[in-house]
Amino acid sequence: MTYIHTYRGNAVNIENPQLEVIDIEDIAHALAFLCRGGGHTKFFFPVARHCVYCAKEAQARGYSNEVVLACLLHDASEAYMVDLPSPIKDNLFPEYRNYEGKVLECVYRKFIGRSLTDEELRLVDDVDHTLLMYDLKYLLNMDVTLPEIHIELKYEFEPFERSYQEYLNLFQELTDSVENV
Repeated sequence: MTYIHTYRGNAVNIENPQLEVIDIEDIAHALAFLCRGGGHTKFFFPVARHCVYCAKEAQARGYSNEVVLACLLHDASEAYMVDLPSPIKDNLFPEYRNYEGKVLECVYRKFIGRSLTDEELRLVDDVDHTLLMYDLKYLLNMDVTLPEIHIELKYEFEPFERSYQEYLNLFQELTDSVENV
């Protein structure tokens, strides 16, 4: 079995994740320490901040509370597995996506109370892709076409404590409004 030991002392089996060891503080902690773009950004910009922006954009679009929460959680597998650039995942480690999916499915079941529908997954992917374009432009100086968004973004160095706390605060606000949590 493949276990990852977490900040809060949990042991998560990546091959068969269990609800009882998935912990929002572990997720917030790890995502606040992980840098977008594999660290190839102009300055440190945490995955946690990207997730907060995704959730706020979903809220601004009027999506359901479950979709907004899913947008906050959409990179939670990275807290347990880190992240690999898509070409590496797809070409060198194709099984990675399978395990990533298992962990994320467990996270959704734990905090949303169920799996996401195909339509909800599509909405989450759309928000993630939209914010990715902004990340590419402002963190990596890439020449990309920016889609319309409904929130204000600030691209600046973000200390761990701020992104960690805002992630947890938004999680609490959202889970207070989602049934089955």
